[in-house]
Order: sequence, then structure tokens, then C-alpha cells
Amino acid sequence: MDFGLVLQTDPPASRVIDLMKRAEANGFTYGWTFDSAVLWQEPFVIYSQILANTERLTVGPMVTNPGTRTWEVTASTFATLNDMYGNRTVCGIGRGDSAMRVAGRKPNTLARISGAMKVIRALGRGEEADLGGTVVKFPWVRPGAELPVWMAAYGPKALKMTGEEADGFILQLADLYLTEYMVKAVKTAAAEAGRDPSEVTICVAAPAYVTEDDSPEAIAHAREQCRWFGGMVGNHVADLVSKYGEHSAAVPEELTDYIKAREGYDYSHHGRSGNPDTTFVPDEIVDRFCLIGTAEQHVEKLNALRELGVDQFALYDMHDAQEATIDAYGSKVIPAVNDR
Repeated sequence: MDFGLVLQTDPPASRVIDLMKRAEANGFTYGWTFDSAVLWQEPFVIYSQILANTERLTVGPMVTNPGTRTWEVTASTFATLNDMYGNRTVCGIGRGDSAMRVAGRKPNTLARISGAMKVIRALGRGEEADLGGTVVKFPWVRPGAELPVWMAAYGPKALKMTGEEADGFILQLADLYLTEYMVKAVKTAAAEAGRDPSEVTICVAAPAYVTEDDSPEAIAHAREQCRWFGGMVGNHVADLVSKYGEHSAAVPEELTDYIKAREGYDYSHHGRSGNPDTTFVPDEIVDRFCLIGTAEQHVEKLNALRELGVDQFALYDMHDAQEATIDAYGSKVIPAVNDR
């Protein structure tokens, strides 16, 4: 199993770079960041420095969207990084929850994501792409260039499109039941589209907090540090409920039940521990969606995720133990999972 580190690009950028260097030294192979131009610093500028200061780390956004930048600009940025540092980027893409809403726009449609994925992937490989009547090609992309595009999804239509079109699937929660349900939906869609389902990389992304023991006090603190995640996922779930209804066979009730007490969301606290808009998230959801507890408990859940077809676990490291979590994964968790 691959392991990725996910950060927000809060200033100073030097700290983001240092944490990514620490992650690589601890056995992580991917470095991800949020991509929301108003809330945080521009990630692609920082990717250049992460790549320059690491040797093997693959970097990318979790996730970009097809509305913030034009598609050829996004593709050119990735292709330039790959030309400078080798094929060490991946394009994670989705609807653009915070990036679009904070700027006063609606998240992108699936049709727009589909078009963007095709254009970005083709241009990143040095192939031609149609920008709506104008066919373009980057003349400077060298042979052998690659740019995988992974799609973030929750709803049935998005899961189907991921299986049909994307190189990878990003699932932003680590609940075993929902992971099994959604991975199956993606792989079934891939097979029905004539693709080899094993060629769709499966990436589960969620907060992880390693405790010294499993005492009630330690677990309670870890939960509070990760409760924000249930609120972030709740934004996407609320969109699904709005589209499909509160009780729909299209969306598992295990995903929709917990947002009934949700009252609103302030993006100024987005993705941060102590978010006051996430008090509605119950302990059960924190435990199911995240990885909390001793290193041994992390290993147990990661092995279960791998059995469900997960190829990478991307660790959201937004809490009060960033370095300690990276080090615990490097010394205890990653070796135990990958030496099994």
C-alpha cells in the first residue's frame, strides 16, 4: 500500500515543504494539498519546491477543479512540473466545494469534470485536445510524459463516471462499509465500460491520529482533533441529499443519517481542528470515517482497507500532532502494513 500526506497550504510554505520532506523520509510516497485559492496559498507554486526538495514524492491536489483555472492552464502547470522533475505529479480533480463556493460560484457539474479530465490528461501527455472548437497541443512536451487523473466522488453518478473515465478514485473517508460499497461501484462501472478494473487506482483519504494508548482520555482528544472531517464530508453529503432525497436507494443511509443535525458551514474554518460548525458530528462517525487510536489499531484498519482493494491511504495531517503522526507512521504503521 502507498501512503500519502495531505496538507493545507497555510503560510509559511516552508513548513509545508518541511513536512513533505519528513513524510518522504518516513516512507510516504505521495504528497497532496488542498487547492482553494482564496483560503490557502497557491499550491502549484509550492509543488515546485516540494519536488525540488524531495527525490521520489509524487505530488498533486486533493483536489483541483475544472472551474478555478482554464483546463489548458492546469494541464500546462502539471506538464511543466513533470518536465522539470520527471513524471512526479497526479491530478486529483472534483467539483470544487470550497474553491468555488468561497468565490461565489457553484461547484462544477459532472459533465464539466468529464471534459476537463480528458483535456488535462491528453495535453499533459503531449497529445492534442479540443478546447471547444479549438484543437491545441503543447509542442514542448517530451515523449514519455504521463499525467494520471484521479477523480473524487461520493454520489452514484460520480462513482460511475470515475469507473468509466478516471485513472484513479479518491474517496474522502475511511469507513469500511462505505469504502466497500463505493469501490465496488467504481470497479463495476469500469468493467461495464470495457476497462480493466484493476487499472483504476483506489485512494482512501482521511485524518489519522496516533495515540500512545487507547485510554478514554487519549481517544477523546484524538476525536476532537479530527471531528472537522465529518463536517467537511457533510458538505458533499448535503449536496447528495438535496439531489437524491434524504432516503434514497442511490445513497447509503450510513452516509446521510448523521447530517440531520447539520445547521450550516463557515468555510473560514474549513479542514481545521476545532471547527465550531462540526459539533453535530457524532463520535461514531469520527471513529468510522477516520483512523484514531494506537499504531496497532491503525495497522488493523489499514489492512482491512487493503483487503477492500485500497491501493493508497492519504493521511490528512491537520491537527496538533503533525510531526508525531508522520513519525509514528514511518516507524510503526507503514512497516507493519507493508511487511505483512
